[in-house]
Amino acid sequence: MAESDEEKIAGRLHGEQIEPESEENILVRLVYMLLIAVMISLAQTILGAVTVLQFVVMLINNKQSNERLADFGTDLGIWMAKAARFQTAASNVKPWPWTELD
Repeated sequence: MAESDEEKIAGRLHGEQIEPESEENILVRLVYMLLIAVMISLAQTILGAVTVLQFVVMLINNKQSNERLADFGTDLGIWMAKAARFQTAASNVKPWPWTELD
């Protein structure tokens, strides 16, 4: 039985993540948090650009969205959610590029 899009996204967002075996130094975590904060800021800029691009595509294509842009937006949103979980210490799993971009 094939999974629906919602189930796939839920699995990627809430699925099993391998937690690090050892706890890292708090100063090392701070460095990662600062790097990820910069990456989140860049991701927000990219999201804004993709949003405008998708709107233009929809204007041109009679309200039909570009599926590849929509899928990219989903992937970006999942990455941002995983980054936010690390930033707020809800998870010790670092987002891509330190782990796989499932």
